[in-house]
Amino acid sequence: MSGAAPVFGLLAGLAAVACTVPYVRDTLRRTTVPHRGSWLIWGVLEVVAVEAQRADGARWSLVPLVAQCVGTCLVFGLSVRLGSGGLSRGDLALLSLAGLGVAGWQAVDRPVVATTCVITADLAAALMMLPKTWCDPRSETLSTYALAAASGALAVGAVGTLSVQLLMYPVYFVGVNAALSVVIVHRRGALERLVAGPAEPRPGVLAVR
Repeated sequence: MSGAAPVFGLLAGLAAVACTVPYVRDTLRRTTVPHRGSWLIWGVLEVVAVEAQRADGARWSLVPLVAQCVGTCLVFGLSVRLGSGGLSRGDLALLSLAGLGVAGWQAVDRPVVATTCVITADLAAALMMLPKTWCDPRSETLSTYALAAASGALAVGAVGTLSVQLLMYPVYFVGVNAALSVVIVHRRGALERLVAGPAEPRPGVLAVR
């Protein structure tokens, strides 16, 4: 294992905790509208992960995981009153898919298969919030997803070895959060250009029709 792995692990934990803070702040300000189904799935995944790590004998490594879990469950709690989504057919289908992913994670002993189930559940949660984010990109907190991507990148460094089963989830985590960040930035820019309208032609220059 790389000697830098513990440092990367600590930094990843701090970034994972920090990414929830601006989201909670913006939700309370009513500028961010969390998707209930997405945060329910993420909360369940993290609660199960904490229990699994505790059962495996983890101690200090549980601290950042528990802190992140508390933050995620807090956002879900806020989403019940201040959020949106969770009852449409599409949402229910993705909730079912996520449920199968969580069940598969717990039922399968093979690490690669279990991690694939976790990724399936997590991706279902991300897909649930995508339509809302596309239509209203300002209903999400950009810094949360950017920090989450950074946390995933640090977690990759914390692995300290070329292990597919250990690298699968952090690499996926970087990708999905970076993709959500790009969607938010792109859609905000597109909507701002739409509101601004076409640029006025400069004096002396004929507008092309």
